Amino acid sequence: MELITSTDVLAAFCARAAGYDFVTVDTEFLRETTYWPKLCLLQVATLDEAVLVDPLAPGLDLQPFLELLANEKVRKVFHAARQDIEIFVKLTGKVPANIFDTQVAGSVCGFGDSVSYDNLVRSITGVELDKSSRFTDWAARPLSDKQKVYALADVTHLRDVYAALVKQVDDTGRWDWVEDELAVLESIHTYVVQPEHAWERLKAKLNKPRDVAALKALAAWRERRAQDSDQPRSRILKDDALVELAMQRPTAPEAFDKLRAVQRGYGRSSAAGEIVAIIKEIEALPKADLPKLPDRYRGPSPKGAVGDLVRVLLKSVAEDNRVASRIIATSDEIDALVLDDDADVPALKGWRRKLFGDKALALKHGRIGLAAGKGGVIEIEIIDDDE
Repeated sequence: MELITSTDVLAAFCARAAGYDFVTVDTEFLRETTYWPKLCLLQVATLDEAVLVDPLAPGLDLQPFLELLANEKVRKVFHAARQDIEIFVKLTGKVPANIFDTQVAGSVCGFGDSVSYDNLVRSITGVELDKSSRFTDWAARPLSDKQKVYALADVTHLRDVYAALVKQVDDTGRWDWVEDELAVLESIHTYVVQPEHAWERLKAKLNKPRDVAALKALAAWRERRAQDSDQPRSRILKDDALVELAMQRPTAPEAFDKLRAVQRGYGRSSAAGEIVAIIKEIEALPKADLPKLPDRYRGPSPKGAVGDLVRVLLKSVAEDNRVASRIIATSDEIDALVLDDDADVPALKGWRRKLFGDKALALKHGRIGLAAGKGGVIEIEIIDDDE
């Protein structure tokens, strides 16, 4: 099991790898105590060899591998690629070129929503992986032989999984499905969180414009502080504390002690001083400068019977086409579709609209109905006698 610790050896491997149509890639990293993931090990395989690269080795320069990632001619195959790609975006400022995610393809090919690597390997190759080293300390050196075997398995079996999935996607003609999902992974915006958009990650349901303005400002403050200090967001301030601060807006140290989600004494910290300054700015905003809340919908609740029917339809369509339902539409997208025929959601665009979206709108407006049959759910066209 080769562990590459020098730039020359890495460059030689990458030169060989550049002659292949694809390489499989995986990483081991830590991020429990940091905002940015810390790369601890890199695994790469071609059809003929597989190597481990030690990014923590003194003097090793990852540049040859980063150039391989940028090579358009070589497809980079990952499983559940988002966190791996985030590491490379941090190192280079760019998303690797020509990527493929076997988790995405697995969902499209009927292996289930967010299928795990070991389940995909078991289903396709029959191999049972030993995952006992998954949560070991990958920053500790030397690496054990057991760790190395585990790490290599993440790219060697991936070769067979990739070949099988490519064949299935070819056979079903679903490349446009896969490419739509990969477009999210190919966007740099997937990995770079702009502080002014950080509040969108919070699922708080606030109904007062000044509360929303405070949450936006406080979330941006936390994001910048976390990025600058390389600490997890929760180390700066937990989500529930951020929401409570936005709603209560304390402006004196003793007022912080009355908040349930904020630790006692926090009001006397330097961070609290910054928060108070932000809150005072929000309190001084004229009403005209506050965020406008969306108009409240007055029709059927998307969580009610209509939404339930659309969800049944989604499950039926997903089963009929042997594809994970999340690939077609998420629960939030169904809510949006029930509320608005012209909702800006993937379920009402492209192949998803042809497969599901048009049927969902027809069901919503009573043009089709659903019934139970021996083979599952049956769609019934409803004839309007008034037409």
